[in-house]
Amino acid sequence: MARKRLDLTFPPRQSLKPVIYHLVKDYDLVPNILRAQIHPAQEGRMVLEVTGPKEAFQAGVAFLEEQGLTVSEAASDIVLDDERCVDCGLCTAVCKPDALTLDPDTQTLRFDKDKCVYCEACVIACPRRAISLTF
Repeated sequence: MARKRLDLTFPPRQSLKPVIYHLVKDYDLVPNILRAQIHPAQEGRMVLEVTGPKEAFQAGVAFLEEQGLTVSEAASDIVLDDERCVDCGLCTAVCKPDALTLDPDTQTLRFDKDKCVYCEACVIACPRRAISLTF
């Protein structure tokens, strides 16, 4: 079994095609959409976690690329630099899934990896550049 997070970029002409449906139906893959922003006739982006047999996974990725999508491996982890972080909480304001929170007792930053969708909003919001992504 293979499990990977993929970052998909849809060209405008592909934004309305049911490519995720084909991953399930034709390749027996299980997609979990972590984040998506796709509009008709515009470039779109989706972060997708895909699980399935290794051979089917490779064929499914090849299918996506044949459809004109750009497929790359998505970020695999958030890294917090404790030396740089001053627990200001600015990152918590942009974290929609509440993966980053301030502990109410200690006022220190907490990160819940299971809630994170790797949207990168916290990386941009951090004024001290204490948050980064690894691939």
